[in-house]
Amino acid sequence: MTDVGRSSKSSLRNSFAALAVLMTVAAGAQAASAFTRAELIEPQTLAAMLSKPRAPLVLQVGFRVLYDSAHIPGARYCGPASESGGLARLKQCAAALPRSRFIVIYCGCCPMVHCPNVRPAFALLQRMGFKHVKVLDLPSDFKTDWLEKGYPVSPAAKRKR
Repeated sequence: MTDVGRSSKSSLRNSFAALAVLMTVAAGAQAASAFTRAELIEPQTLAAMLSKPRAPLVLQVGFRVLYDSAHIPGARYCGPASESGGLARLKQCAAALPRSRFIVIYCGCCPMVHCPNVRPAFALLQRMGFKHVKVLDLPSDFKTDWLEKGYPVSPAAKRKR
């Protein structure tokens, strides 16, 4: 192969690598923008609301091991929304609730842009007619963005720290 041929192949390979990087960045940006600011609730805002008489209903839509390790006080476990059984359980958790009920959902398994659970849970609750659903904004994970910042956790979780 000539030097020109090698150079062309190398250039083409570099172009494909650059394209792959750009597609990955674009996919991450799209995932990060899956929720509007109005659809999110910040941890400090939710923490302040928990002790109020009209506190939102908090639903954990992630994996059971996370809920058992530590969860927001009063949160109901509704199953991982990335699985059909978890979606069925979430539907059951929400079926009898008034559609005007303020609901906050969270998972916290991983960075929210990669979370397999919050998007399907949010979409299901919207399809069910709930008008006041927010996603707890946990950019990194539950441990980093809630637990380590000292926000309230279930009594069982306090003993494990």
